[in-house]
Amino acid sequence: MELFVSEGNPHCLKVLAALKVTGVQCGVQFVNHEGKVVPFLPRPAVPTLFLPSGQHLFSSNTICRYLFELNGPESSDQCNQWLEWEATILQPALLRALHLAVLQGKGSEVPKVLQGPLNVLDQSLAKGSTAYLTGEAVSVADVVLWGALHPVLSVSSLVLSDHKSVKAWFDRVAAVRGCQSAAQKVLQGKGLEAMKSYMQKQPAPQSRDTQPCNGSPAETDEGERAVSEEEMEAAALIWSKDLNACSHPAEKQHPVMPQEGNRNVLITSALPYVNNVPHLGNIIGCVLSADVFSRYGQLRGWNVLFVCGTDEYGTATENKAREEGLTPQQICDKYHAVHSSIYKWFQIDFDFFGRTTTEKQTEIAQDIFWRLHKNGFLVEDTVEQLRCENCQRFLADRFVEGTCPHCSYPEARGDQCDKCGRLINAVELREPQCKVCRQTPEIRSSKHLFLDLPKLETQLENWLERSTSSGDWTANAKQITRSWLRDGLKPRCITRDLQWGTPVPHPDFKEKVFYVWFDAPIGYLSITANYTNEWEKWWKNPHQVELYNFMAKDNVPFHSVVFPCSLLGAQDNYTLVSHLIATEYLNYEDTKFSKSRGVGVFGDMAKDTGIPSDVWRFYLLYVRPEGQDSAFSWADMALKNNSELLNNLGNFINRGGMFVTKFFGGCVPAMELQQEDKKLLAVVGWELQQYIQLMDKVKIRDALKHILNISRHGNQYIQVNEPWKKIKGGESERQRAGTVTGVSVNIACLLSVMLLPYMPAVSQTIRDQLNAPQTCINTMLQGPGTFVCALRAGHRIGTVSPLFQKLEADQIEALKKRFGGQQITASTQPAAVPAPPVVAEVKVVDGSDPEKAKQLAEAVAEQGDKVRALKSEKAEKAVITAEVSKLLDLKKQLALAEGKSPEPAPQKGKKK
Repeated sequence: MELFVSEGNPHCLKVLAALKVTGVQCGVQFVNHEGKVVPFLPRPAVPTLFLPSGQHLFSSNTICRYLFELNGPESSDQCNQWLEWEATILQPALLRALHLAVLQGKGSEVPKVLQGPLNVLDQSLAKGSTAYLTGEAVSVADVVLWGALHPVLSVSSLVLSDHKSVKAWFDRVAAVRGCQSAAQKVLQGKGLEAMKSYMQKQPAPQSRDTQPCNGSPAETDEGERAVSEEEMEAAALIWSKDLNACSHPAEKQHPVMPQEGNRNVLITSALPYVNNVPHLGNIIGCVLSADVFSRYGQLRGWNVLFVCGTDEYGTATENKAREEGLTPQQICDKYHAVHSSIYKWFQIDFDFFGRTTTEKQTEIAQDIFWRLHKNGFLVEDTVEQLRCENCQRFLADRFVEGTCPHCSYPEARGDQCDKCGRLINAVELREPQCKVCRQTPEIRSSKHLFLDLPKLETQLENWLERSTSSGDWTANAKQITRSWLRDGLKPRCITRDLQWGTPVPHPDFKEKVFYVWFDAPIGYLSITANYTNEWEKWWKNPHQVELYNFMAKDNVPFHSVVFPCSLLGAQDNYTLVSHLIATEYLNYEDTKFSKSRGVGVFGDMAKDTGIPSDVWRFYLLYVRPEGQDSAFSWADMALKNNSELLNNLGNFINRGGMFVTKFFGGCVPAMELQQEDKKLLAVVGWELQQYIQLMDKVKIRDALKHILNISRHGNQYIQVNEPWKKIKGGESERQRAGTVTGVSVNIACLLSVMLLPYMPAVSQTIRDQLNAPQTCINTMLQGPGTFVCALRAGHRIGTVSPLFQKLEADQIEALKKRFGGQQITASTQPAAVPAPPVVAEVKVVDGSDPEKAKQLAEAVAEQGDKVRALKSEKAEKAVITAEVSKLLDLKKQLALAEGKSPEPAPQKGKKK
């Protein structure tokens, strides 16, 4: 027998798991998704099982049942019923869920789509008294359902809190021999991302297949809400309220200080490294998300302070300065200006954008240090390090490489070997070299200070329990934090043998600076101190101030464990984070951003595309990686611009304004509400309430959908009522045309307010075109949402013009090509078994390519950083293995480009 499967195909996961669980002897071949392994079929069919008889099985469930029955009894009726349910009920819902999560980046919508099938499965498991679906032993039904659900239920952000029986069963099946290894082979440790190629070739699911089987009876097949008479009358009552009686927006007075009796919100965005130009993923992960929430908070009437700045100390800055022939300070000045310019173009409205190379930084960091020292939370230890006498410096991890002591790989870094994956100490390297001068460093002892995290662990856990239960922490933030605490905390070094950093004030350590992980988060405090001398009213005021930290997931441990420990140990009433908001990663098309290879759009390039910054903001927020990684796609950006902005939102707002201008002389007509109008007001009011509830919880991407829903309702309302026809009719029809037009421009006014956090320039343009009163800004988002008639009859609007332009296919294709760079493809195969021991000698071969070698060297460095980041956040071993494999493949390509053999020469004998 021979089984043909493909990577990333969820049906192949089922059959491979069945093969491993049953132990049937069978060959396995991996083919691509388009492989026609069954010659008489007009379409590809994978998985396929070739039987000894010459027959083919190409239904995944049939293959699974065949494997189980080969050495066992026939499947029971109960088993067959579950297989039928999986194929007819579960699979359509899963197809929709995977389409949303993998292709559209809408992972947060997956639980809703799967709610019905999971309820059925959970209830059945809860009623049964057996460990598995059909008895005490695992059956084909268990393996099929587990394999089908594995891609979505193994995603950390999908919590099964409402389906405890499903979770317990899922974990039991996962523990069965062979199941996890099957998942690893098919998904390659990449989770949903591995399925992208497969899903792109699947037809889009039809709406009838995606209705949850326990959907609310209040929703029709089109998703329209049923609206009660009471809701309509309540909406009409709110609509009639006088706008002028509501609060007027107050001009922001600087410096912003906490106010008694108000909600005081302090917002920080993770400090970007000064020596990197931020790409779109950096922008959405930190500053843009924080900016949207800051603007929203002000609309809600909160007292908001939003600070950020460049992180300027550390090895990376010294390295960049050396590369560019500048001093570290010159590098910081140069790139701080670059960052400021980029964020200004993206309309990031910081209250203050500072930097960490300031006297305030030194003053506050040293004060926290002395408090930790005084309170007994610092310990001394001697560390053996490599010192380069030629450079007159101790070498940080990224400045040394040599031969791995475990597998003899010749290019191991000072902290890990990317071949065997082992963590190492730099002094363990054989034949180490300084990467700056290529001289051999010497081992020297150096005394360092450590933050005693174990001593602070109890305090930290008590605080975390309070903060995570009362605040809005994203699921990934909680998970990463738990993984750090799971095995117990270890003392962490806070000093470095560098020159560029905040000096350690202790006389025994006067030649050292603070390690950047200890120093950088204190930048939030020092940047605020450079904004106002009364900074302590924000940072030493935990009872009055709520702190929101925005970041990408790789920064979580420093904000949830390390920095809080520093502040807890200082014992100075510091404000600790209340809400930790972490995104997943944004990729570029099917790869990752790389400045060196010209792959992806970086902040300094976006404005040269001719696409307005508000459109960039909209799309980045539309695909914001809230629950899982998502990807920027030129084709999708064009689609969303042309469909959502141009044809939906822009079309609706422009139509209402044009009707006022063309049919009513530029003045809003009188409105006599009928039941249809009241129903629309109620529906719009409900969408507004959903928007507010989601934004309050920092569900920024999900809230955006409700803005677009409102304009869709508005377009449908105009289309059904046809005011352009009714204006030509009798008095009652003209009156009806006036009501529809007046309601429409008022909805446009509401949309301008809801859009303000997302698209501030477009929001202002809409309000200018409508000549909307300033008071509408603060009125609409008060309480649970207040949709009032802001533009009364007789109100004169301004000049109406289109808000958006179409992105043409040739324009997008040119941009995609321009930012595609030189693609360097890394293998996704798992790392091979370590090769026999090798020495540092390499063979020189023909075909060197210096330019490609330079680009590949950058790619290797970036991939190495990714591997280290995964290890620091204690990611799953399978994920790390896959990324290490990519790194090794890139290094082979680099060796070839440098004219070397991709594999080190075998060891022939011990060198003397």
